[in-house]
Amino acid sequence: MGARVVTVAIVILLIIGSAIGGENGSGIGTVIGATVGAGLALVGLPVFIGALGFTGAGIAAGSVAAKMMSAAAIANGGGVAAGSTVAVLQSIGAAGLSVGAKVGLTAALGSAGAATGAQLTE
Repeated sequence: MGARVVTVAIVILLIIGSAIGGENGSGIGTVIGATVGAGLALVGLPVFIGALGFTGAGIAAGSVAAKMMSAAAIANGGGVAAGSTVAVLQSIGAAGLSVGAKVGLTAALGSAGAATGAQLTE
């Protein structure tokens, strides 16, 4: 079900992006920008979070995530606070993004990519 929602969001962005392009020929740049933005939201962010060391098996030893966790624990007197940046990133690393987060990020980054693509092709 979640993949369908994300697919529908991407298709809507592509349709809107091609309509925004208008007569000046920037339609293809808008579509490419929207696609790149959506790709960043769905693939790039989870890969980046995993590369930081937030994995499904926990925080990787010696990683940026481990350093962040250490700093957070020291700042909080020995534990990582629920809802903190480290806790949220570890949740994403372990379980992935929720459907709502995927749709929201796809809409935001897709729209930003469409606007950038339109500007670059003017």
